[in-house]
Amino acid sequence: MNLGYPTRRLRRLRYNPTLRAMLAGVRLSVEELIAPIFAHETLDRRREISTMPHQFQRPVADAAEYAAALAGKGIRAVLIFGIPARKDAAGSGAWDDQGIAQQAIRAIKSAAPQLLVIADTCLCEYTDHGHCGPLTGAAGGADVDNDAALAALARTAVSQARAGADVVAPSAMMDGQVRAIRTALDSAGLERTPILAYAVKFASALYGPFRAAAESAPAFGDRRSYQMDPLSPRQILAEAGADLAEGADMLMVKPAAAYLDVISAVSAALDAPLAAYHTSGEYAMIKLAAAAGAIDEKRAAMEVTSAIKRAGADLIISYFAEDLAGWLRE
Repeated sequence: MNLGYPTRRLRRLRYNPTLRAMLAGVRLSVEELIAPIFAHETLDRRREISTMPHQFQRPVADAAEYAAALAGKGIRAVLIFGIPARKDAAGSGAWDDQGIAQQAIRAIKSAAPQLLVIADTCLCEYTDHGHCGPLTGAAGGADVDNDAALAALARTAVSQARAGADVVAPSAMMDGQVRAIRTALDSAGLERTPILAYAVKFASALYGPFRAAAESAPAFGDRRSYQMDPLSPRQILAEAGADLAEGADMLMVKPAAAYLDVISAVSAALDAPLAAYHTSGEYAMIKLAAAAGAIDEKRAAMEVTSAIKRAGADLIISYFAEDLAGWLRE
């Protein structure tokens, strides 16, 4: 007998696949997944997004049919983005009661009443300059007018909630946006509508495919004056704490896979449900690598999603949601 060999052999717990599954400390569930949907006002049939394989811009009827199919697969929530036929400097289509997002919300609630519908509350898809609020300043030095954006975001949230959105999710990263929206919802008799705040949203290169999908790329400059700097982690809890103080019911970290440390920090420090957004770029990297034969798509997607859950996310917004729902049933 070799007394120098350890008596505790950790591999004993790994040989049997049933025992491995029983001892898993992280358990993914379809109930935690949120599927994004892009509703496009000018389309009469779905159109694949070139930068996001197997993701589509959809006309309203198709968006509703797809949402119902997702519900049939066990997915309980969708996140709606609207792409309007016309844009203007103010982004007024965002709060149009007959706007594309509002149409999609009503159609989805009719097709799948049990589905939780979350409305992305922002202006970038609706402005002709692609920024998340009206501009101030001359051309070349223009910036988003923070306080003017608050009024527009509040109007948008009320319109979305009246259309049937169960949750509104402000994503513009304007200072004070949660307070403005909470005040407007309460004043409109919509005090039961929760706010899922994009509280910790970084100015990331990983949003590129989404901007093509939502047709919301800035016409000039970038969003680093209002989205967070990836190199400034000290602002994480300040941003998240401010949104909670203003009335947010749930928080979000975006991106997810490249910011697991941030998810963990927010989860540990703040007592609020936490969502994480596995972004378009993170999705595209897995898809394109799998298409090239470099990785196994299913294993990679499951592993990354597990890591997001392990870091502390309660809810996961993912373009893999439909696929994950099938894989988790296997």
